[in-house]
Amino acid sequence: MNNFCPPTSVVYLDSLFSQEEDLSGFRMHWSELRKHALIHASLPAARYGNVYKPGCGSWELAAGLATRCDRLLVSGGAADAVGVLRERLTDFENVRVIQAGVPEDWPDEQFDLIVINELAYYLNPDEVLRLVGKISTSLQEGGTVLACHGRKPLAGCPLNGDQVHDQFHTLLKIPHVCKTEDADLRIDVWCLNARTVAEREEVTA
Repeated sequence: MNNFCPPTSVVYLDSLFSQEEDLSGFRMHWSELRKHALIHASLPAARYGNVYKPGCGSWELAAGLATRCDRLLVSGGAADAVGVLRERLTDFENVRVIQAGVPEDWPDEQFDLIVINELAYYLNPDEVLRLVGKISTSLQEGGTVLACHGRKPLAGCPLNGDQVHDQFHTLLKIPHVCKTEDADLRIDVWCLNARTVAEREEVTA
């Protein structure tokens, strides 16, 4: 898989998801398993009500999120990718998969968790601005936003992971509660409920 991002890059990214034979090895890499573990560990609550994960890039991450919420909505821009994801997640009765572009087809719902994983650097800065606006108006009281992106530049993509997260940090007017980064990836979490995990569980030293 090369690093070229065509003009309709979000749809292109989703379309790769339907190529099972091309990506099956990638999904089993330790880097992907580790990333998913870090995403789950970075979430400040053990369980959520209504969760939205735009992008079909990882059905395994969606499956993991499905075990931690009452309802999960997943969207993708490419019909083939949406079909594959529906098939993969068919055993999860709490999951809906829809075909929708980002940010133009944002769902008219309120969520207590929105996960933006390896998606926003395929957007241009104006689209990221619109995306953050959609996110901000879709959060329930106490809602959480998690963003995870690779830090190394991708040829042809308008932004790198750090630029995306810096733009999120500037535009999201809610408390920043967690940051994890290394040379490969960056995870940031913002939450309208700024209490720590220990404070949420009323754990005392």
